Amino acid sequence: KDIVREIEALVKDGVVEVMLLGQNVNSYGKNLEQPMTFAELLKEIEQIDGLERIRFMTSHPKDLSDDLIEVMANSKKICPHLHLPLQSGSSRILKAMNRRYDKEKYLALAKKIRERMPDIALTTDIIVGFPGETEEDFQETLDVVAKCGYDTAFTFLYSKRSDTPAAAMENQVPQDVAKERFNRLLALVQQEGRRRSSRFEGSVQEVLVEEESKEKGIFTGRTEYNLLVHFPGNESLLGKYVRVHLDECRGFYYLGTLEENE
Repeated sequence: KDIVREIEALVKDGVVEVMLLGQNVNSYGKNLEQPMTFAELLKEIEQIDGLERIRFMTSHPKDLSDDLIEVMANSKKICPHLHLPLQSGSSRILKAMNRRYDKEKYLALAKKIRERMPDIALTTDIIVGFPGETEEDFQETLDVVAKCGYDTAFTFLYSKRSDTPAAAMENQVPQDVAKERFNRLLALVQQEGRRRSSRFEGSVQEVLVEEESKEKGIFTGRTEYNLLVHFPGNESLLGKYVRVHLDECRGFYYLGTLEENE
């Protein structure tokens, strides 16, 4: 009720898009007095008049439900973008990370999501160089990236955090080995990202105009697929939805032009 009331108040103030943020949104509501799932919460939020777009992150693969996939697939307001952190493609490393899913479960989940929402933008987080990671483990990660077709992946070099179980683990990966793997991963992520993102080239997408970029007269907004678009415009467009022709894909963002009737 608090969440719904807060969003209703924001919408009265003119807000048209909200982001529900949590370390793991999928575990929401299990310990409420009247237990409720995250999928049920999204259904309630969808009913709010005046709200145009709903985004959320982060979804933990261990408990992403079929109900959530259905709610997303049937929704007119939930953006077709899902941030689904992988961390590693190696089941052995995932177990050491205590992630509570394995490579096969993750790939099956990604397949299920894509079958229901073929056009969805999938993004992820990946850690390279977790203690004990071998070249074989790393190859498993590359395999998942190639199979899942992420629009974007946020890649990180493992860094020791004091007082964590991982910091005390043997077989810490040498920094130069981890960096070399990181660069290989980045090259694949960028290649796949460009391929996936370019699927919208030439189409017209609805964009929420967020700000003027550093370049005067060029404005920036996001499509429902969370893609950044830069296009010529003026300040009167800020905070509005406009239709933009996506002229050219530049990897993780687009250059576009306003549709004539705007």
